Amino acid sequence: MPNVGPLEIILVLIIALVVFGPKRLPELGRSMGRGMREFKDSVTGKDDDDEPPRIQRAERPADEDEAPLEGEVVHERKT
Repeated sequence: MPNVGPLEIILVLIIALVVFGPKRLPELGRSMGRGMREFKDSVTGKDDDDEPPRIQRAERPADEDEAPLEGEVVHERKT
């Protein structure tokens, strides 16, 4: 089996850049990474159901009598 050196890798990257263009290349890399991650997770038996559910903070309307929470954005009403 032949060894793949840095010159061959550079040549493949240049060909991919010419064929797909600079705008689609990062998108293709992301999708390949996701696919490889999903494949690895399926082989190892790791599943999304193993993770505990994430709790999302519900947005609530701010009452006029309450002080805003730290980091909360308050919009003043014009009368």
